[in-house]
Amino acid sequence: MGDKSYLEWPFFEARHTALERELDAWAAEHVRDAHGSDTDAQCRALVRALGEAGWLRHAVGGTAYGGAQDAIDTRAICLIRETLARHNGLADFAFAMQGLGSGAVSLFGSEANKQAYLARVAKGEAIAAFALSEPQAGSDVAAMQCAAVRDGDAYILDGEKTWISNGGIADFYVVFARTGEQPGARGISAFIVDQDAPGFEIAERINVIAPHPLARLKFSGCRIPAGQRLGEAGQGFKVAMATLDVFRTSVAAASLGFARRALDEALAHAQGRKMFGQTLADFQLTQAKLAQMATGVDASALLTYRAAWQRDQGRKVTREAAMAKMTATETAQQVIDAAVQMFGGMGVVSEHPVERLYREIRALRIYEGATEVQQLIIARELLREG
Repeated sequence: MGDKSYLEWPFFEARHTALERELDAWAAEHVRDAHGSDTDAQCRALVRALGEAGWLRHAVGGTAYGGAQDAIDTRAICLIRETLARHNGLADFAFAMQGLGSGAVSLFGSEANKQAYLARVAKGEAIAAFALSEPQAGSDVAAMQCAAVRDGDAYILDGEKTWISNGGIADFYVVFARTGEQPGARGISAFIVDQDAPGFEIAERINVIAPHPLARLKFSGCRIPAGQRLGEAGQGFKVAMATLDVFRTSVAAASLGFARRALDEALAHAQGRKMFGQTLADFQLTQAKLAQMATGVDASALLTYRAAWQRDQGRKVTREAAMAKMTATETAQQVIDAAVQMFGGMGVVSEHPVERLYREIRALRIYEGATEVQQLIIARELLREG
């Protein structure tokens, strides 16, 4: 990518600029446009490579547990996701899920929990997953049916989870289940469930348009030691929201990476494609579209890194993160669609860079809070402030 002037914005420190440049060079050598038929194997290999190179340290909080810093640096997380997404969508996925899957452990885990899991996550030796959604409980977390009943020094889990990223390859899952302390969202708790826990199984593998490990999970009398609970009983919703607050802005950053790649591809194509005695870039319609794409990318970047910077200053970013995710994901969809259109027939050829981007961006408008949910969050915060 030619234009990196955004790294000079006041949101960043010198260490962030150095981080992006080092990762960009590493990714160009190790992950650019990598793809294959065995998605599970490729994802495992990417997690190992990211761990061995030290990038996963940024996804873990606490230097004592292998993290890069005592607290997760949101700007670093965002720059890493943007850079990896620009090179390869599955590499971004592999990094992001290590952070999201272990985030609750970083924030709410006991000392024993942190010692047992976080260092392995940071080294790429253990794959993490975050299991919140259910067949009838996606955006409406309070509708959760998966239940955990206390039985002496353990909990017994029964129920299902679905749309679980890293499902089928994860070494452990952070699972949310109803424990019934209070009605609705206040009666949910969070647990660490190892992949070999008795009573836990992968019920179904799910195939999606941008391949990555995804599954439906089933718990049948799954016995979990009480020490595997994260936070207090009944605080699971708080655990989930706190974890998502850390990583939601990074979804915007990944979308930004996809959009930047699409704009780069479109620019190069427009300048090289000969048509009617001139290049595609010479047409005013093309120039207008490129201007819209570039403006959308910058607007998304400003919202994304504003939210990341504010969180690193210790400020509440519920509204800002929602604005960033909504704008960046929706804009990236538009930018990528414009790039596909500019390429014409080549844009829909399987595994062409813009064709892959077209498939990869779609899910980001849904997961970690769909666009419609972000609109509700923004409006709620505005009304509360008013």
